[in-house]
Amino acid sequence: MRKLINDPATVVADALHGIAAAHPDLRVDHEQRLVVRGDAPVRGKVGLVSGGGSGHEPLHAGFVGPGMLDAACAGEIFTSPVPDQMVAATRAVDGGTGVLHIVKNYTGDVMNFEMAAEIAQAETGVEIVSVVTDDDVAVRDSLYTAGRRGVGATVLLEKIAGAAAEQGRPLAEVADVARRVNAYGRSMGVALSSCTVPAVGRPTFDLPDGEVELGIGIHGEPGRHRVPAGPAREIAEMLLEPILADLDFTGGDGVIAFVNGMGATPLIELYVMYREVASILAKAGVSVARSLVGPYITSLDMAGCSVTLLRADDELLRLWDAPVRTPALRWGA
Repeated sequence: MRKLINDPATVVADALHGIAAAHPDLRVDHEQRLVVRGDAPVRGKVGLVSGGGSGHEPLHAGFVGPGMLDAACAGEIFTSPVPDQMVAATRAVDGGTGVLHIVKNYTGDVMNFEMAAEIAQAETGVEIVSVVTDDDVAVRDSLYTAGRRGVGATVLLEKIAGAAAEQGRPLAEVADVARRVNAYGRSMGVALSSCTVPAVGRPTFDLPDGEVELGIGIHGEPGRHRVPAGPAREIAEMLLEPILADLDFTGGDGVIAFVNGMGATPLIELYVMYREVASILAKAGVSVARSLVGPYITSLDMAGCSVTLLRADDELLRLWDAPVRTPALRWGA
């Protein structure tokens, strides 16, 4: 195992110190392992809290800031944060108009966020609504979840719901926007290699030469099946076929097309994949309104990518275009 770390036992803590040093406009609570927007709580604004196991950077800490999340909770590598972290994050961002919890559909995350919401509501009276993402069309159940996994659409949801909250919308409206993104988003991923968890020191799974794992999750969970490695256009077809079969993306205001790197795939390959995705969508009569390409929800050092499509409308596109200022996403005023 060759990694730029000091000690597998301190990698999360060390990374949080690095975030604090690199982004002094954010507040990092090292005891609770939280990254919080520097001006939180913002009075009159719905607070957005998300989080999960570390190893998926920039998700979630990289998306904390104006126009997106107000706080992110960092668990150990591929391990859910504990309820105490989530309660502390909720308190830190409560601006008096409620808090939205954005939760990926993994058993530990769902259970711990539910416990945290009960505790925070009982102790502070803050109104909390939770929205669970489950956009992965690859498998219904996995090692970490019952039902579909929450993957790439989580990034789009945090951006769009964050913009709605920044506009001062009430909690019910922000939660409704978040649910719409989840309902209209679909994702599928492929692995060209396994990832290596620092504390384990060896690949999570074995992948023979000349094969790829289709439909993987972001923790190295097995997918639908293994297939021979092929050119990018064939991989793109295998990713898009189940996505397009699951939801009608034609008509309307087009889609937000997101090609995501899993951590070890260079950007040049992601743009090759985006070229093939765009070509397939054009042939399928799906109009691309916006695009995002890059490593935004990763799996440590896994090689591979995922594709997410979000069926958009005028409101969702306006919220996507709204200004955002975070370490990993930044555009507009």
